[in-house]
Order: sequence, then C-alpha cells, then structure tokens
Amino acid sequence: MLQTVPAFDRLGEENAFAVLARATDLAHQGRDIINLGIGQPDFRTPEHIVEAAVKALRDGHHGYTPATGILAAREAVARRTLAMTGIEVSPDNIMILPGGKPTMYAAIVMFGAPGVDILYPDPGFPIYRSMIEFTGATPVPVPIREENGFAFSAEETLSLITPNTRLLILNSPANPTGGVTPRSEIEKLVKGLEAHPQVAILSDEIYDVMTYDGEKATSLLAFPEIRERLIVLNGWSKTWAMTGWRIGWSIWPDQLYDKIRKLAVNCWSCVNAPAQYAGIAAIDGPQDEAEKMMRAFDARRKIVVEGLNGLPGVTCQTPKGAFYAFPNITATGWKAKQLASSLLEEAGVALIGGPDFGVLGEGYIRLSYANSEENILRAIDRIGRFLAER
Repeated sequence: MLQTVPAFDRLGEENAFAVLARATDLAHQGRDIINLGIGQPDFRTPEHIVEAAVKALRDGHHGYTPATGILAAREAVARRTLAMTGIEVSPDNIMILPGGKPTMYAAIVMFGAPGVDILYPDPGFPIYRSMIEFTGATPVPVPIREENGFAFSAEETLSLITPNTRLLILNSPANPTGGVTPRSEIEKLVKGLEAHPQVAILSDEIYDVMTYDGEKATSLLAFPEIRERLIVLNGWSKTWAMTGWRIGWSIWPDQLYDKIRKLAVNCWSCVNAPAQYAGIAAIDGPQDEAEKMMRAFDARRKIVVEGLNGLPGVTCQTPKGAFYAFPNITATGWKAKQLASSLLEEAGVALIGGPDFGVLGEGYIRLSYANSEENILRAIDRIGRFLAER
C-alpha cells in the first residue's frame, strides 16, 4: 500500500463541487434539477472578452508567459485598482494566477506550519480551513454572526490573536453569507493590528464590485499602515462571468513578491496566454454586460429574500454583497446538511448546507441566486412544498 505524507489526509473539499456532480448525475437520469448550489454567474462571458482571447491565439500568443503574468495584464490590473480604490499599485507587485485559489494556497503555505495559528472566517470559503490544516497550522475560526449582519467584529477578531498567529484571512463581500463589513469596523481592526506586527493579512476581495443598496466594499489597500504585510486576492471570475477561464490576480508586498514568483515557477509556470489577453479586454473594454449582470443579480436578490422569508421556519437577512443568500433554517427542525441533501434528492433543488462552510454554519443553508428568476421562483416553491409536507 502506498504511503503518502500525512498532510494529504488533512485536505478537505469544497462541497459545492460534490453537490454539482450529484445534481448533474440526477439531471442525466432525467430529473428536473434546479441548481442554486454552485457559485458562478449563469451569464456568458461578454463577447468582446471572448474575441480578445481568439485574437490572441490567432496572433500567435500561445506560448509561455512570465510567471508573474504579462506586463500588459499587470498594468491593466493596476489601472483597475486605481479606478476602484484610488490607490496606486505597481505592476511589479501584481501577480496573474490561474484563479483565486492559488493565492489562498500560496499565502497559507507561506505562513502555515505546526505551532502556528491562522485566523479565518467561519462561516467562510471552505478552502481556507482545508489549506490551513494541510500545512499543519492550527485553524482559528473568526465567527461571522447573523446578529452582526454577517460582518466580522474587529473586537472579536483581535481578541483571537496570540503570539502564535501568523496570518489573518478576511473576506468582504463574503461567501457564503453575502455580508459586507462596514469601513468603520475595518478601521478598528487595522488600528488594533498595530499591536500585532507579526500578523500578515490575506484580504479576499473577489466580490468587490458585487454590492447593493448603496453599499461599498472597502479594500484593505486603503490602509497604508498594513500595506507591507497585506496580500489582496481578486480576479476576473465573478465580475465578468469567467469562472472557467481560471484567471485571477493578487497584490503582494515587496518582501513576499519574489516568494510567490518562485512558487509560480515551481507549481504552474504561468497562466495561459490567451486568457491574459481576455483579462485585459475585460478590464479595459465596455462594462455594459457586467453592469447588466449586476442589475439582474439585484432583482433576483429581492425575489430570493422575499420568497425565503415566506417559507415555514425560514428567515433570511437581505444580503449586501456577492450573489448568495444564507437563510436561517433552525426553526424548520432540520439539520442543515440533511435538509440540503433531502431537497436535492427529493425536491430537485441543489443547495449547500451551512456546515460545509464551517462549524458555525449549522442552522443555515447557502443559496446562490446566480440562476434565472424563473428557476429561483420554481425552487422556492419546491422548497416550500417540501417543508409543508414534513
């Protein structure tokens, strides 16, 4: 029997992909499945972005690129960062990567080791904890509470930092809750971090443009006092419906940049060239389709919240960001994962149980409204009939 190193036995999973696989299998069996589980826009990548990739291939851009990404792509990210945040970032601090997860992986393996604490949001994206455990570090959940509007508390977060803490992971707007942390709370956190200079920060800002009702996401780049220990994760996947293109970016401080460059050389060499040219077109081209997509998400958000709050035993806060609702199902009497599984198998609605996002996810399910209004209404009707019959 082959003996792998123990670290691989500590790897977790992202259950949204397991639910997607099961939903696909049931659909292939002829079942009518409504998938509100997977976190990706249901829109096509805008045509001008697709054409930029095709043109790049026809122009001969099919080979290796620098491990950090082509300069034009890094310059495009710098322009977008300035436009979005008012902060100037050098292209020499920007990495182009094959999606958002490589930034999580890189940051966590840089700081994770036995005897080290890494703080991460709970409920939160499951890969955070999985990668922390992979490194042998101790995962320390930062509670994301419904009563706090699904924003993190600066006071509670700071109270969890110890001399062993080496990395703090933040996410706003957030998956799976749709919460957006107010700037005032982020300011308190940054002020408190002055007492903990050994702590690096990974700010996952992949949903930065996906806010509603006048809310604005606050980038951690706005705080120069932490810039030399700040890693910002972002990318193309959500904003421009490019999940399968596998292209993202991140911004690194000077002292870490060469480390991530070397890791890229060793792990993935570079990001595929035509996708990088598509990324430039996404940033510099017309934003009409991206804005249209956000208007559609906003309309769906309202339908979802109204529909969920009309179900027996279900309450749902209005999400301020991303494209997820995180309803409280405690009063239904169901455990979250059991309810999600039964809804898929019996009602044909794919959702994700809250515990798949952390120990504090019990009592909740995640619903993605990256699906049509018609399908969302059909799904809510099915969930309502399922709950009423039990």
